Amino acid sequence: MKIVCEKEKILKAINSVTKAVASKTTMPILEGILIQTNDKEVKLTTYDLEIGIEYIIDADIKEQGATVVNAIMFSEIIRKLPDTDINISLNEKNLLVIECEGSLYKLATMNPDEFPELPQINVENSISIEQNSLKEMIRKTIFAVSTEENRPIFTGCLFEIKNNKLNVVAVDGFRLAWKSKFLQNNSNDFTAVIPGRTLNEVNKIILDSFDIIKIGVAKNQALFEMENCKIVTRLLDGEFLNYSSVIPENWETRVRVNRNNIQNCFERISLISSSSIEKEKKYPVKVLVDIGKVTISCTNQTGDAKEEMYVSTEGQNLEAGFNPKYFLDALRAIDDEEIFIDFGTSISPCIIRPVEDGDYRYMILPIRLKD
Repeated sequence: MKIVCEKEKILKAINSVTKAVASKTTMPILEGILIQTNDKEVKLTTYDLEIGIEYIIDADIKEQGATVVNAIMFSEIIRKLPDTDINISLNEKNLLVIECEGSLYKLATMNPDEFPELPQINVENSISIEQNSLKEMIRKTIFAVSTEENRPIFTGCLFEIKNNKLNVVAVDGFRLAWKSKFLQNNSNDFTAVIPGRTLNEVNKIILDSFDIIKIGVAKNQALFEMENCKIVTRLLDGEFLNYSSVIPENWETRVRVNRNNIQNCFERISLISSSSIEKEKKYPVKVLVDIGKVTISCTNQTGDAKEEMYVSTEGQNLEAGFNPKYFLDALRAIDDEEIFIDFGTSISPCIIRPVEDGDYRYMILPIRLKD
């Protein structure tokens, strides 16, 4: 194997595929990048048996071939080389030789025949969506996936296509995030639960552009396809929450408020709530809604804090307790200037949503306050 490629191109490919390199494994081959030439292209592949990523770049192929090299070492060397063409070849001792201007590195390699093949996915249903739209949908939901492995189905996001509309839903038992978007092309109805880890990596790779990404699903696998990159992942098994049945339709108390202002209040209050004296204990904040005013407060062994805001209110007065982190996660995900915060009772879920965007909902369960 002997290739010449631009540093910028190969580095972009490396940065994408290293997201599927196994970190803790008894199989050293999974810690590597499979490098294969094909006519005038180079394909880089990684696979940790859960996520697999392929990335193809153009290069000047002097000699065809394939090898596997340790991903961390290879990426660090390439990253620190000068911004010019890089020569990569296999020598007679099966060492990977990397040459660039005055730099020369030789790395041990592994047998490419031992690298596991990515699953072949016979796509049954698929959708096409702009990368920037998918990026926004992931960003506005991913933080609400569960980190508890005892309920694996909630460690992923539900992708539900219904009546040509994509709904992406995340839930962790205490809160729920739901973002929807109508698709431009007709699609069959189907559902799939995609691991949160996969979506985090997809979100790092896709661009904030109108370029299209195709998402295809089979029985237990999903495939994300872009122009020069392919990501395969397993799907999560199990029955996802019937989210539409748990989101309240009506409210008893409504607050209309500037998102940035209330976010700043919660950020200041959370300094007291997440006290450094008792690192393991998180104190709820109390939200008190009165006519034309919201008061947010917290008291614990560190001290106490209170924030008052004059806002637009409708309905009943209300007092409820919440985890401030759950509020902040939603406020940071919303881009709109004004939001509605809808309450039922002090023990029923609260809904946060942008005033203008009807396609985003975020639900939080309250915490019972001690008298």
